[in-house]
Amino acid sequence: MSAAVKEDDMNKVQCCASCGIAGGDDIKLKKCTACHLVKYCSDVCQRDHEAEHKKECKKRAAELYDEILFKQPESSQYEDCPICCLPFPMDPSKYTFMSCCSKYICDGCNHANQKREFEARLQQKCPFCRKAMPSTKEEFNKQLMKRIEANDPLAMCFMGWKRCDEGDYKNAFEYWSKAAALGDVEAHYHLSILYHNGQGVEKDEKRALHHMEEAAISGHPMARHNLGCLEREKGRVDRAATHWIIAAKLGYDRSLENVKDLYKAGQVSKDDLATALRGHQAAVDATKSPQREAAVEYMKWLAGRAERGRGVGGSALTRS
Repeated sequence: MSAAVKEDDMNKVQCCASCGIAGGDDIKLKKCTACHLVKYCSDVCQRDHEAEHKKECKKRAAELYDEILFKQPESSQYEDCPICCLPFPMDPSKYTFMSCCSKYICDGCNHANQKREFEARLQQKCPFCRKAMPSTKEEFNKQLMKRIEANDPLAMCFMGWKRCDEGDYKNAFEYWSKAAALGDVEAHYHLSILYHNGQGVEKDEKRALHHMEEAAISGHPMARHNLGCLEREKGRVDRAATHWIIAAKLGYDRSLENVKDLYKAGQVSKDDLATALRGHQAAVDATKSPQREAAVEYMKWLAGRAERGRGVGGSALTRS
């Protein structure tokens, strides 16, 4: 770029893009909030310049948004277990929601706490807040509603999931909308699904995309994966591959498989595949611990014991 062009660009920034007046102590210039490329001395000048600036502004605004959208999150939205401070695994069956404090606890910490309580013959308590565990569904729901009344977004999101599981999509939508407004990433993801399917709310692909992108930017791997699928449907393979590589590096298996398929089709490079593989393995390894392995082994033992019990009791017999 020549010095003359650079100087011209600098003059644009220091002067009103519409009337050309220079900024100074008496005249404060305001940036275009969409593209940040030009400045204006007044709202009148910004309106007068809109027709001329619109195309350039829209292009630059899209570029700025893509920088945000395609930035690799430091971690997934699942964050860390508050006890062991290790990332949660992708499998939601590997951690438990506590209605008393709205904390998710990994199976490793939950198992270690229950084992300690059993061996010492102690009352079962929440591993995080140490409140007594609810013994009935009614107690669980009462604690959950108390957290919801305190405007806890995690509790609202969990209640939305319960309502959705019951087929009550309208109330699920209301809970997830409130949780999303309070910044809950999981709620944004679920809203994208409801808007996409038209469940509990009128079908709206534009709003579905908005919530999907909000969730993906905050590190939701499934939302990121879905964005990749949408881009693939539109024939934009490069953008789809970028989404899937980001999700794979967060530990999402399905995205990694899609990256492998793109590599076999010659649509991503060997370096891109290697990046996805290394990132995926690092994310999976970060979720492992001896306590979590012990919990897995214990669940296998329980399952085997139950299977043996069915065999002895004859309940495993099938109809002829």
